[in-house]
Amino acid sequence: MEKKGQMEEKVNSTRKLAVISFTERGEALAGRVKAALSDSADSVESVECMLYTKRSSSGVHKEPGQPEAKKVTEPLGVWAGRQFKAGNAILFIGACGIAVRSIAGHVRDKLSDVPVLVMDEAGKYVIPLLSGHYGGANELAELIAGRLFAAAVITTATDVNGLFAVDVFARKNGLWIADRNGIARVSAKLLDKGQITMSVSGACVGEIPPEVTLVPYPPKGDVDVLVAPERPEGVDAGLFLVPRCIVLGMGCKKGKPEAEVEAFVRAALDGLHIPMQAVTALATIDRKAEEKGFLDFVKKQGISFKTYPPETLAAVKGEFQISSFVEETVGVENVCERAAMCAAGEAARLLLHKTAEDGKTLAVAERQWSVKFDEA
Repeated sequence: MEKKGQMEEKVNSTRKLAVISFTERGEALAGRVKAALSDSADSVESVECMLYTKRSSSGVHKEPGQPEAKKVTEPLGVWAGRQFKAGNAILFIGACGIAVRSIAGHVRDKLSDVPVLVMDEAGKYVIPLLSGHYGGANELAELIAGRLFAAAVITTATDVNGLFAVDVFARKNGLWIADRNGIARVSAKLLDKGQITMSVSGACVGEIPPEVTLVPYPPKGDVDVLVAPERPEGVDAGLFLVPRCIVLGMGCKKGKPEAEVEAFVRAALDGLHIPMQAVTALATIDRKAEEKGFLDFVKKQGISFKTYPPETLAAVKGEFQISSFVEETVGVENVCERAAMCAAGEAARLLLHKTAEDGKTLAVAERQWSVKFDEA
């Protein structure tokens, strides 16, 4: 059985795009944008368009088949704030100034801002204003421009210079960015020197960009980008990117609270130099499927909760610590190590063998993982 604490970031492949127009011509263009994006079979993610308008005579002079746009009566800044809160991308069909004033009070940082784009009413240009890389506004602009035979006006420095964009790489591979300031450091070095070093503890798929030099893991010295679930001692990196590849196997006495579970897990991960953001799942035996401390923990961390019957755990191959008491109690001689390896899958490795503390047991496994570079 598997439960989910909450949806992981960007698991849903459908992007919601709020398109707002201000004139009859703009509303007609918004309808064409929606129609053009309705078939995204050739895209990595589909786009669901929601049409809005601020013109008072909305729908009076509609083109045949033009979809209805929802009338916006509230101030634009309020409307934009609701889109930010919902995580929707925004496309303004009109002047850049309108868009800038509407979103000004809601802009926070490049890793949490939603993609914001502007398109002129003539449909000639699509301009990403906000969250071009990590939010995907640049890709969305190119998608819209390609479908409507417009020009995408991309202004981000690495794109203009045809260089590797490390934040796009992180987003596409679902990597947690440990230090957002590292993005600027790495991008600045690329623009200045034209070359960066990267060390990846997992596998690499695709063609490595010429401006990226891969060095073996663990690196013997400092690197510009480190991609790994753990940060090796003595290694400094300009940017630390963390894959969600760590599986926790756990057991506990009934009634252990979430705070106690989290403290136990954090202490173990700290000893391994692994951040909590690397964890993708907690696994245990099926009789613990309703253990409140576990359920609260996975919900708080936004990770999967996987439970297995004793016979499934017993079939997991490997050398595990044996407890006759545990076997007599639950039907298998080890829960935490077997659960971790079962959930981590084939080719997984056990990073931490069974450790126990005050009625709780924990093992940590790393599933096999890889990062993908864009194909040439």
